[in-house]
Amino acid sequence: MLDDTRPVLVVEDDAPIARLIQLHLEAAGLNTKCCANGDEAIRLLQEGGYRAVVLDRMLPGSGGMRVLRFIRRNPEEMLPVLMVTALGQTADRVQGLNEGADDYLAKPFEPEELVARLMALLRRSVAKTEAALTHGAISLDSDTYTVNVNGHVATLRPLEYRLLQALMKKPGKTRSRDYLLDHVWGQDTYVEPRTVDVTVKRLRKALEKCGSGDCVQTIRGMGYRFNGDEAVG
Repeated sequence: MLDDTRPVLVVEDDAPIARLIQLHLEAAGLNTKCCANGDEAIRLLQEGGYRAVVLDRMLPGSGGMRVLRFIRRNPEEMLPVLMVTALGQTADRVQGLNEGADDYLAKPFEPEELVARLMALLRRSVAKTEAALTHGAISLDSDTYTVNVNGHVATLRPLEYRLLQALMKKPGKTRSRDYLLDHVWGQDTYVEPRTVDVTVKRLRKALEKCGSGDCVQTIRGMGYRFNGDEAVG
């Protein structure tokens, strides 16, 4: 994983915090590039060449949420995004996750935790998965992070892809939130169970483009399951 020399873009307007993040990421073997406002971040992202983004939510110029939306309008990049913010309320975290952040860390934080969370995101982003997974009319392609239902194609974000993949491996079997947290996010990363619900919501929205939003079903009090019979395209 560390043979990828592309830098991590650190977007943080508080210079001491930005420097602290930079020092710890570089100590972990990662190259970094820092900028202090949203407008510059968007300009740098347009140039490309980054492997992940550590993004402060409260930024001068274009705010962190606008930068996040810019990143997610370019799904081919599939950049992992770790959002950091002083806004630590559940509603703020849910909004960030709904907009496409892969993980969320509230200030103040321990630099070691930030590094651990980012490294987990990077491991998941380069993990080797099956080239294709097919059930009935629906198929997944890990090379392009796309789902195809009878010729209707939608691009998924990495977490959405891995979540659907985990459910499709055992069609009809209900998977608990704890199971999905362990197998999609990883046992070495702490995220709230609500994060699963947010990601399922985003996944269903993407699947609706293929006419198959109902193939991921909620089993009340238990979790989620994949029903390929609903993948009609």
